Amino acid sequence: MNKPAHDRLWSKVPQVTLAFWCVKILATTVGETGGDALSMSLNLGYAVSSLILVGFFVLALGAQLASRRYHPLSYWTVVVATTTVGTTTSDYLDRTVGLGYVRSSAMLFCGVILVLVIWRVVSGHIAFENVTSRTDETFYWLAILVSNTLGTAIGDMSAETLGLGFERGALVFAGLIALVAAAHYLTRLPDAVLFWAAYVLTRPLGATLGDTLTKPHTQGGFALSRVASTLTMIGAMVVVISLTSQRKRAPAEGT
Repeated sequence: MNKPAHDRLWSKVPQVTLAFWCVKILATTVGETGGDALSMSLNLGYAVSSLILVGFFVLALGAQLASRRYHPLSYWTVVVATTTVGTTTSDYLDRTVGLGYVRSSAMLFCGVILVLVIWRVVSGHIAFENVTSRTDETFYWLAILVSNTLGTAIGDMSAETLGLGFERGALVFAGLIALVAAAHYLTRLPDAVLFWAAYVLTRPLGATLGDTLTKPHTQGGFALSRVASTLTMIGAMVVVISLTSQRKRAPAEGT
């Protein structure tokens, strides 16, 4: 998965490392608790919350597209924005529109596949680390937005429709991610396929973890504050991103 140095310099996305996946899971948890804080704790409803978060996403994405290279703050702000939009959009489709978890999950799964197929046809490849063109970046963020929305629906479906609950659901998705990681080392499956499979699975993992933190005890959760949980996860993200950024700068400063 390593890229040449000249590609890393201009790529608009981070290298895929263990720290990347740790921050991604934290970001998806923030998306679940933050989206629910708007729609439920503040009683704004799914439609209004979705509109607010879409506006946040558009602003964050605009800043990301305007930059000429990877900036951690800009990049991860967009990721959080896609997870919060994905949470409220999925809830809107599932509950307000009335599609239900199964139908919305199936529809969104087809949406992810469609985006990746069109990306492959248009660009001749599906990128995940070396994103240097505007076309690749556009498809990259579209794939992330749809996959995060899908992940929310799958997480809710596993917890409620399949009856796994939030804690067991989190264990199931963690196990599936471990299988994807094993496939990376033990099989010859394309890295791009494994990356996007893991990316989809980290969203329901974050969704079930977020619900485990904030749902009432009667539903198997810890009944923690959505706002406090969101702020705690954001703080953890900042710490991990800061530490990894400092380690990357250190060699350059010593040369």
